[in-house]
Amino acid sequence: MTSFLLLLIVGYVVAFFYTLSASIKNSRRLAELEKEVSSLKAQMAAGVVPVAMSADDREQLKDATDLAAESATPLASQAETETAEAEQNVIPPPLPIPSKAEALKQEDAVSAHATTTQATPKESFESRLGARWAVWLGGITLGLGGILLVKYSIENGLLSPAVRLAMAALFGLLLAAAGEAIRRRAVPGIAAAYSNAMIPGVLTAAASLTLFGVVFAAYGIYEYIGPTTAFILLALVAFATLGLSLLHGQALAGLGLFGSMITPALIVTETPNIWALFGFLTVSWVATALAARYQRWKFVPALANIGLGLWAVGYTMASTTVLAEPVMFALLAMIAGLIWIWPGEVYEHVADEKPPVTEGDAAKPANRLLVFLARPPLAINLTASLAIVLTALAMLASSAGISMHPAFVVAVLIIGLAALGAGRLNAVWPAIFASLAALGCANILAQNNLEFLSTFGSVATPASIAVDHSLQASITRIMGIVFLLFAVEAIRRRTLRDASFGTLWALIGSIVPVGLGVISFVEYGNLTRDWLHAAYGVAIGLVLFGAAYRFDRSSAPAFQRPVNILIVGSFLGFLLTIHALTNGLATTILIPLLGFIYVLGTRRRSWPALAWVMALALVIVLGRIAWEPTIVGPQNLGTTPVFNALLAGYGIPALLAVVSAWLLRHSPDLRVRNFLQALASLMVLLTLAILVRHAMNGGVLNDAVPTLGEQSIYTLLTIGMSGVLMTLDMKSPSPIFRYGSMLAGCLAIVNVLVAHFFVLNPYFTGENTGRWPFFNLLLIGYLLPGAAYAGLAFYARGKRPQPYVALLALAGAVLGFAWATLSVRRFWQGENIADWKGFLQGETYSYSVVWLAIGVLLLALGSRFDAKSLRLASAALVLLAVAKAFLIDMSNLEGVLRALSFIGLGVVLIGIGLFYQKILTAKPKDAAAEQ
Repeated sequence: MTSFLLLLIVGYVVAFFYTLSASIKNSRRLAELEKEVSSLKAQMAAGVVPVAMSADDREQLKDATDLAAESATPLASQAETETAEAEQNVIPPPLPIPSKAEALKQEDAVSAHATTTQATPKESFESRLGARWAVWLGGITLGLGGILLVKYSIENGLLSPAVRLAMAALFGLLLAAAGEAIRRRAVPGIAAAYSNAMIPGVLTAAASLTLFGVVFAAYGIYEYIGPTTAFILLALVAFATLGLSLLHGQALAGLGLFGSMITPALIVTETPNIWALFGFLTVSWVATALAARYQRWKFVPALANIGLGLWAVGYTMASTTVLAEPVMFALLAMIAGLIWIWPGEVYEHVADEKPPVTEGDAAKPANRLLVFLARPPLAINLTASLAIVLTALAMLASSAGISMHPAFVVAVLIIGLAALGAGRLNAVWPAIFASLAALGCANILAQNNLEFLSTFGSVATPASIAVDHSLQASITRIMGIVFLLFAVEAIRRRTLRDASFGTLWALIGSIVPVGLGVISFVEYGNLTRDWLHAAYGVAIGLVLFGAAYRFDRSSAPAFQRPVNILIVGSFLGFLLTIHALTNGLATTILIPLLGFIYVLGTRRRSWPALAWVMALALVIVLGRIAWEPTIVGPQNLGTTPVFNALLAGYGIPALLAVVSAWLLRHSPDLRVRNFLQALASLMVLLTLAILVRHAMNGGVLNDAVPTLGEQSIYTLLTIGMSGVLMTLDMKSPSPIFRYGSMLAGCLAIVNVLVAHFFVLNPYFTGENTGRWPFFNLLLIGYLLPGAAYAGLAFYARGKRPQPYVALLALAGAVLGFAWATLSVRRFWQGENIADWKGFLQGETYSYSVVWLAIGVLLLALGSRFDAKSLRLASAALVLLAVAKAFLIDMSNLEGVLRALSFIGLGVVLIGIGLFYQKILTAKPKDAAAEQ
């Protein structure tokens, strides 16, 4: 009996706080509405015309009045309310009865109307103390008094257990009767003002807890009744509580739901009937859904979803053998109830309502996304989705034997959730959860060898445990097909009402079927050639493309985004077919070829996605190249320069990229046009570079450090690419060509600074420069890039910013200086010019002569072309020669060479000075002559 007393105490406390927390929000809203409606009626009775309101305000006021009348006044006391109004001679004008869709707008209308009216006065301390706290404390005190009375009877042996139980049951029934009697005689307006402190509700909750305690004590403590009788009685109490909640509110419904969900846990039996268990839970859920539909409740149905989901997950994880059928059917019943019972079609109006837009928010996609994801009833959809997905994961994670193949159970649950997501506009989260669960569970199924009992009820033996990979693969593909059909149907039926919903299902239809097909192909298929998965990919691609074509014929703007998404999805389906039938070089060529076919489709249809498909195809090709640069594998790559698999594997996609960029040169979509141009330029440069790499390394592609000759070719290619992009920009202006040309030039300069002068410089590496005096490594590594930079700088004059042109000219001059300097060293040291050889006197003197000669040459060129950068480079070389003469030649040269070094330097300096004097004195005369 002690346990029974403790249970009663805990029950009363739980009822108290649960009633308080669940009802406080609704009570405040209803109190405000009651005062507003009363004020309006008084004004009408007095003949006072309210302030003019807009049509929207009048509609919101009517909805608010209906909500107050429906929620605040119980059904049984409506007649008394009308009598009271008649006595006061207050006859309000008739108001139209709202439809179901309008009824669901009440909460938003109430909050909007409340902002335009005067703030509700704060409730006084006297009201809280006398009208609320007294009720709460009275209910608790009443329950404690009954418990103390029973405790006294036990301690003094006054009554037998049977009599005590009978009296407790009678006490509970009297409490319920008292609650109903008080409810019928309630004063009008109390329900609205003190809905969270209603005496009838508190008495009824106390009665329910008392009866729960009586039945459990009779079964668990005194063993007067058996488990079946106890189960039936507890269920009756729970369902009665749910029924009474229609009169007393959502808090009592939560108590009844809690009782129904905990009833099976209170009944202990050695031979549990799983079908009966989940059948009872399903009936409890349906009863809650029916009550919620009648009263428009959102909180209690969410609790029902949680309760059923916890039972499903708990049973699956805790049982040694899992009977999957009742769990699956209970959850499917929950999904069916969400579709047809509650919320059903009631919230289908959400797409017709425009979300409130504040200043500055109209152009924020994030706000629209949040409104889309937060569609009511959010709690119901989230809890139902979690219940389904967590149960599916529990089926996969359970180490027990399962009566059905886990793949089948998971597929049925996920497809059911997807059906809910596709059938109702408000079911955004079920659609998202179903999509993620389909991909995740399919991957888990493929990665793990899950076991199930082929004959449930027998002891699991190795012979009775089966793992059927072919069934798993088939179920995975079937799920993909079902998702595809759901997507097409959802887009067809719902997009005109809600473009966002159509976009969501277009994404699901394009990603989930293809993703499931990829999982099935990679995990179960024949990676060499698989005709089954190829047919699956073709089917997906054709259905998506056909659906896009059909939807586009409607010419409705709402279909524009779904159509483009479906086009991309069709490409992904065909892409799966290409991978299922080909590999290596053929796959690399067919992917951009398929994208090029979509580009040709722009001649017939103006779908923006057609061009983006080609861009996606090129990105995929680049990903394949990064994964396997040899395209066909190192062992299959020939050593023949240029004419090998690399030419086709890199060259054909690059060619298709160039042609696509040219075909789309007049595309109105600037982003895709620029992106394709950038990809085409990158792939052309990549093709040339990889062919050079292959040829310079003897037909072998590896990660070895390139030689100076190979790096020089890369630098020349980059310089050439800069010039080509500059030419294209002159003919067809584009930011990709404009900035890409300058980027290529800067990258080439970085190569020069890092590789040519330091990392690969033969002076530091000791690399042999070759036998030929002029045509050697120094020509390729320094003179040719220098000349290329000089030509690019000359070509860029007037076409690119002056600092960039000067940088190019300076890079060319530095490379020419390096070629001349290293050529001098090669003349004196031979083919090997490594630093360990030191310097000869003649070599040291030659540097001064050559540097001065280059300085004079640069000065002449700078004067001829009026290039200030060349003249500055000339001055830098002359200063370098002067510094060398005083710092190096003075100490290292001897005899005639030292004298000649200074004599030559002096002559050159005097000549330069004379040159500048003539130039500077001639400029004013020329200027005067021109004037």
